[in-house]
Amino acid sequence: MGIVAFVFQAILILIFAMAGIGKVVGTKMHVESFERWRLPQWFRVFTGIVEIAGVALLVVGYWVPIYAVAGAIVFGIIAIVGIITHSRVKDSFKETSKILMLGILSFIVFFAYFID
Repeated sequence: MGIVAFVFQAILILIFAMAGIGKVVGTKMHVESFERWRLPQWFRVFTGIVEIAGVALLVVGYWVPIYAVAGAIVFGIIAIVGIITHSRVKDSFKETSKILMLGILSFIVFFAYFID
């Protein structure tokens, strides 16, 4: 397991922890985003809970690698759904690129553990 994968794992933990907590508590940015995407607010909370669960998996994954694989899969799925959501409402590439990059990081972490 390389140091780069550990760093990418930490980046995913930090970003998705902030995003997940923001979605669960209902920050203005997340509430407005889900309205713009025409998604119900209960789905915002559900997404936040899933993100926090993925964070927990990645944290435990530092000691038990199979959990990091599971967390990376969760974030990969979130990234795919996020890209579809951005495409559905015709968001710009600038808006979509954020979740695209997180998806790429997720797949790098997945393959780093899976291949190792």
